[in-house]
Amino acid sequence: MPNLHDIERRINSVASTKQITRTMEMVAAAKIKRSTDRMENALPWARAISDMLISTARHAPRDSEPLLQIHDEVKRCLIVVITSDRGLAGGFNSTVLRHADKLIHKKQREGVEVEVAACGKKAIGYFNYRGIEPIFSFAGRSADPKYEQAVELSSYTGENYHNEDHMIDEVYVIYNHAKNAAEQRLVQQQVLPIQEETYSALLGLTDKDEDVFQQFREKTGEFPPGDIDFVPDAESVMYWLMKEYLRNAFFYALLDSAAGEQGARRNAMKSATDNANEMVSTLTRVYNRVRQGAITTEINEIVGGAAALEE
Repeated sequence: MPNLHDIERRINSVASTKQITRTMEMVAAAKIKRSTDRMENALPWARAISDMLISTARHAPRDSEPLLQIHDEVKRCLIVVITSDRGLAGGFNSTVLRHADKLIHKKQREGVEVEVAACGKKAIGYFNYRGIEPIFSFAGRSADPKYEQAVELSSYTGENYHNEDHMIDEVYVIYNHAKNAAEQRLVQQQVLPIQEETYSALLGLTDKDEDVFQQFREKTGEFPPGDIDFVPDAESVMYWLMKEYLRNAFFYALLDSAAGEQGARRNAMKSATDNANEMVSTLTRVYNRVRQGAITTEINEIVGGAAALEE
């Protein structure tokens, strides 16, 4: 049985830790608003440019844009892994890293050479520890990503997708989607070759979410099908559409992951604070029980001593 001093010292230690976790919970809760707003403001454009590319690519000549082509054989694959710079976010990072590790091993078993782009210090440390040197590494901006990161990734991807000397045949992005302030959902998005998968299907968005292209996508009879005219030409239109699509795919993933990071950290710190409160309550009960036992022992000793003197 520990003595009163040890129990009291442990109660003070847990209470001090609780103050830290409570403060971090409040900081994360304050950051959720800004990061979620950035993600939600980017979502309409992300859906619009993706839907526009999917619908337009069906009518464009396949040789109009090299990035529209599907390679006959997959020899090299690029996997972009997005995590946070800091920990204390529960399973936010480990979920992404485990899934990325499984995808890497799957591709390697198929004889595909895998390149990794690591966004976030946790991803960089994870792959460096396993002897995998990322071709790109972005650190220090996980909570506040910059558009320049997406531009750099899209430039590398676009240049090498049709580069005979260093050709990339597939591109994936793995990150946590901020479903809401309290829940994150793992997402694996195939950026190249182009997939006919809308952001609604990818992110699991419900019908209540705004979809500016819904009336054009659904066959309601109001908009009869017709041909698409490319001005000035199909090559120019598809080039700029693909350029914006690539940049948007990477940038939205970074913004979405940033929003999910704050939500995951708030949940983790709230859980830690609740556990600290429960531990303090348990230790306080133990302290009172030990203290009461010590008092009872002292009373018994006094009573026994008094009885011995009377005899």
